[in-house]
Amino acid sequence: MTSEERREARYRRRVTMRQKKKERYASADSFDRVFSYTNLYQSYRCCRRGVAWKASVQKYVANAPLNVLRTYTQLHSGKYKSPGFFEFDLYERGKARHIRSTIIGERVVQRCLCDNALVPMMERTLIYDNGASMKNKGYDFALNRLTLHLREHFHKHGNEGYVLLFDFSKFFDNVDHGVIKAQLRREFTDQRLLGLTEHFIDMFGPVGLGLGSQISQVLALVSANRLDHYIKEMLRIRGYGRYMDDGYLIHPSKQYLQECLVKIRAVCNELGIVLNEKKTQIVKISRGFCWLKARIYLTPTGKVVKKIYKRSVTVMRRKLKKLAVKFSQGRMTFEDVRATWQSWKSYAERFHAWRTIQSMGKLYNSLFISNMNEEGYNGILQSV
Repeated sequence: MTSEERREARYRRRVTMRQKKKERYASADSFDRVFSYTNLYQSYRCCRRGVAWKASVQKYVANAPLNVLRTYTQLHSGKYKSPGFFEFDLYERGKARHIRSTIIGERVVQRCLCDNALVPMMERTLIYDNGASMKNKGYDFALNRLTLHLREHFHKHGNEGYVLLFDFSKFFDNVDHGVIKAQLRREFTDQRLLGLTEHFIDMFGPVGLGLGSQISQVLALVSANRLDHYIKEMLRIRGYGRYMDDGYLIHPSKQYLQECLVKIRAVCNELGIVLNEKKTQIVKISRGFCWLKARIYLTPTGKVVKKIYKRSVTVMRRKLKKLAVKFSQGRMTFEDVRATWQSWKSYAERFHAWRTIQSMGKLYNSLFISNMNEEGYNGILQSV
């Protein structure tokens, strides 16, 4: 085979691969195929999980086929408009968070759009170490990737080195609509899909995305995608990962990480992202650091130790005592209390925290077994 024939063969393989890729994602770039009645009804079934006890959801469920058909007709006639939000404030760990919740009718449309169009098309543009809001990824995935990166660093450089931790300030509130729309236009060609997606974006105002919508989670994740690729491909940082607005860079040179931070600030300014300077810092790996509410240590032997965040232990102790008061007053059932305990215990078991779990279990037993009969007592002990 001559060199000309080899070039021609490579060209044909590339054309074939591009054609297969185009066919694979064709359904995600078609308004009619994304918003079929089957997809809308499947999205409705997903949206009702865990919230079927709500009165608004029960009203929708009572005439679900007709409600889905009505939405289908509005979408395909071009008359669908977002009904707006229910807005309220929540206070989490001392921080005020403004929530913009949508009614179930709009959640069905957003779910259908995200699951059948936005996620399939945009997920392929994300780096592998972007660990939030995608299928088969999440909190555990992000911590496991960090563990892997630390082990790789130890094999090459030992226990010495540095990690650059960064955090975005008011990430959702500062998302630039122009950045998101430009990226969507690069990936989608169907104008009706683009028009509906941009309509949902514009409902949040001139800038930012609201908490409480599925589309906000997906688009916020995508808004910093250019930064991820810049760090991986231009700065050549192998040990990099991001979980929504928290990220890390691992490198043996502190000076290089300082140079990286300057360049990251420049990219963030172009994307409209604001770095939280208080939480953005460079620390020695050997001294340990906090990331995603976990305390991480790389020991001299190369073992990665993950310890539970101390504040979460304090918060849980206070919460159990408050739940004990409500339980004694009959304002909360034991099953609800036990569900809260099991949830925290599952979280704590991710870390090297055996003694902490045992200590919390003793507190749990002392608060809730005093008024229980022998059967309830045995049930509690089995849950610890």
